Amino acid sequence: MKYKDLTGLRIGKLTVLEPTEERIRSAVVWRCRCDCGNEILVESRRLKPGAIYSCGCEKNPYDGIKDLTGLRFGKLTVKGKSGKKTKDGNPLWLCQCECGNTIETTKRRLITGNTSSCGCGKTPPLKDWVGKRFGSLTVLSYARKEKGFHLWHCRCDCGNEVDVRQSNLQNGWTKSCGCQRDPQKNLHYANGTCLEMLRSDVVYKTNTSGVKGVYYSKKRDKWIAQIMFQQKCYYLGGYDRIEDAAEARAEAEEKIFGDFLRWYHDEFPEIRDKRMKKKTECSESVV
Repeated sequence: MKYKDLTGLRIGKLTVLEPTEERIRSAVVWRCRCDCGNEILVESRRLKPGAIYSCGCEKNPYDGIKDLTGLRFGKLTVKGKSGKKTKDGNPLWLCQCECGNTIETTKRRLITGNTSSCGCGKTPPLKDWVGKRFGSLTVLSYARKEKGFHLWHCRCDCGNEVDVRQSNLQNGWTKSCGCQRDPQKNLHYANGTCLEMLRSDVVYKTNTSGVKGVYYSKKRDKWIAQIMFQQKCYYLGGYDRIEDAAEARAEAEEKIFGDFLRWYHDEFPEIRDKRMKKKTECSESVV
């Protein structure tokens, strides 16, 4: 059975050493060493912040503390509850960093050490990309870390300078400041729906039928047709022949996508006319 390797994980005063052959309700039991020198066995479900702290020699110093106001965690000093909550219902605490910035975070992230500053103390990534080229972009310097992403300051061959996410450079998603972007590929959204994708003929690699929105179900021995629209999946039925499933998908596209596009063009005629003008200009330039 596959399981996540927790070797080396640090929880409170415990360090995970290795997995054992023992199981508790199918959960892996791990051998852990406490800072005091004792070794204990702990099932994987309990190896998380707040569930365990030591071998028993010392209690979690924050157990039972409900009010964190005035406490210090790294560079942060807790000012009190912000009045907001996470999606799970946990209260957020307002903290002031030594640099003067304030942030909101949870009690768990504070007491586990996952959040110890506003981010001002974080160092640049261990990559020397200064002078490296990515498409038309040349990296000039490290910019900053923003919302968990490393940003690099780059100069485009056209002369413009932009800050680009490290992941976008590394994956080849961003190769210019935007000057090389094909106007026909600009995406337009309405009510959270990408208009260009509605008529897209792109079939993803995971699709084995070759028909968009159609797949074969071995369990049912049927070709299943479905369609996604505004983050909802609509089941269109199971068919003995792939041709019938493809036809059902095409009819649904015309009904759902067609009605939406007609509404959009009626609601925003200026955008429709602008796109038609661009399309005509591109056709004339090709000729």
